[in-house]
Amino acid sequence: MDKKSIIKENSPLLNKIKNLKEVLWINNNYTIFNNLVDNLPITYEDIIDAEKRLKRFAPYIKKMFPETIEGIIESPISPINSMKSKIEKIYDKKIYGNLILKRDDLLPIAGSIKARGGIYEVLKHAETLAIKNNLLSIHDDYSILAEDKFKDFYSNYIIQVGSTGNLGLSIGIMSAKIGFKVKVHMSQDAKKWKKDLLRSKGVEVIEYSSDYSKAVEEGRKQSESNPNSHFIDDENSKDLFLGYTVGGLRIKEQLDKMEIVVDENHPLFVYLPCGVGGGPGGVTYGLKFIYGDNVHCFFAEPTHSPAMLLGLVTELHNKISVEDFGLDNITEADGLAVGRPSSFVGKIMDKLLSGIFTIDDNRLYKFLTALADEEEVFLEPSALAGFLGPVFLSSEEGKEYLIKQDILKKKDNITHMCWATGGSLVPESIMKEYYRKGK
Repeated sequence: MDKKSIIKENSPLLNKIKNLKEVLWINNNYTIFNNLVDNLPITYEDIIDAEKRLKRFAPYIKKMFPETIEGIIESPISPINSMKSKIEKIYDKKIYGNLILKRDDLLPIAGSIKARGGIYEVLKHAETLAIKNNLLSIHDDYSILAEDKFKDFYSNYIIQVGSTGNLGLSIGIMSAKIGFKVKVHMSQDAKKWKKDLLRSKGVEVIEYSSDYSKAVEEGRKQSESNPNSHFIDDENSKDLFLGYTVGGLRIKEQLDKMEIVVDENHPLFVYLPCGVGGGPGGVTYGLKFIYGDNVHCFFAEPTHSPAMLLGLVTELHNKISVEDFGLDNITEADGLAVGRPSSFVGKIMDKLLSGIFTIDDNRLYKFLTALADEEEVFLEPSALAGFLGPVFLSSEEGKEYLIKQDILKKKDNITHMCWATGGSLVPESIMKEYYRKGK
């Protein structure tokens, strides 16, 4: 079916999406992991290699960012039992199993999930340049990168990125610290405080009156004209994706310490806010290598910006945009305000992802306020998108998925993990405003 026919298609799901209704889509292409693993574009060895690179940089990160634990950029996991009870009360629905929160809002340096992929790609680029110029060996103590001679060396190079906010923060903060010149191309939906914070770190912020795709396009174009410029491509970068996969890899050790079992009888359901797809896609990828079919990953998108959902449903990926369906791509969830998904990630997720659901902006604020009241955790609006996941799982479509996956009888053994993608860097006055909106 061609693009025009798909846009006109009168399917119940597409009609709900066009009318800004919240939907749960179950992925019929979902495939047993062992049947896929040999044909995946990124290997387990690639992920381990990324983790080793982050460990090599730990002495440098520890020196420059003492707020990290031994130079490792990682976040805790919290049980949120009061929030679980609150959600059950609000929706008059039983949430099977237990509910936990992955606190990427507390990731050091950049305060969001983007600290994973963004910082990783900056570090990899810095390592590649230094080794190529005989300034560094992988056997060195990387804390030497803090020396002035390295800052002088990196000042000859530029890093550029297009962003709605959090990716720009992570790349801008780390690149500037190492010594790179940095240009962050920001779309109209990027929050002012994020732009101000970047400028305070010495980052050049270039603003656009259009959306995210335009910021990426312009950033890419400017970077290509300069041989000393490296463009971090949120839509297509394998390195960015690899940085996120390490986050999925590390979950096992954390859950083991919490004595949370994940196996055939104790499934793990993970709900990840999704913009262009790199962050949630990378985390899903890493989790699948650890837990295989015992982990079920769902993306969460705003009703106004369901880019990945439309890309996967139509199988057109980045050839289709939310605007094609009459949606405005305007949402309070700035990190998720993406009109066209990553084709690279969409094609990888086609058989790995369990499903996608959409959430209304007003509901983001209600969850934000409830989480603050119940658990004293303050997140930015986009980071609350996953909280509708456990509710959707109690719906008819959700139950159908549980039956299909032979989980219904084990439903009380489910661990639900909402992935909190950002929030700790939000200025207090703005967070109070978010809280008031939720009231």
